Amino acid sequence: MNKPSSSHMSGASTMDMSAAPPMPATTNNHGNPMMHMTFFWGKNAEILFSGWPGYNNNIGMYILALFVIFTIGFAIEWLSHTDYISRSENNVTAGLIQTVLYGVRIGCAYLVMLAVMSFNGGIFVAAIVGHTLGFLVFGSKVFKKSTPLMAYAKASELPACNC
Repeated sequence: MNKPSSSHMSGASTMDMSAAPPMPATTNNHGNPMMHMTFFWGKNAEILFSGWPGYNNNIGMYILALFVIFTIGFAIEWLSHTDYISRSENNVTAGLIQTVLYGVRIGCAYLVMLAVMSFNGGIFVAAIVGHTLGFLVFGSKVFKKSTPLMAYAKASELPACNC
């Protein structure tokens, strides 16, 4: 008696694999991609989108991915520590601007979080450095003009963590 093949048993249909994305460097016994569950170092990773920067040993795309994550982290700190609303705007307009900017900031923060969940060490470092330098430029006292009134404006030296 002939045994049916495993593809017939699983109900999988035959399809053209020429359009399939490249396989990641780590696969299980069945050839299916595995997600890293520990930090790893290397340029062969997928970050945010399928196939980006990819597994084709393209160092340029990996550097671009590092730069993008760094820039998003830096921009999050800029959005967190910049006052956009002028005192002359009415409450409705000010509230709408504040709400839209909050949504953009939180969306960017989630993108960075998802990128870090790739467990790529370089992406993790790029995110931390982006946030840190963004805080240095926009949130710390290094580049701010000090006024006597400003010293008593905040009770805490660090902003609240509300990602």
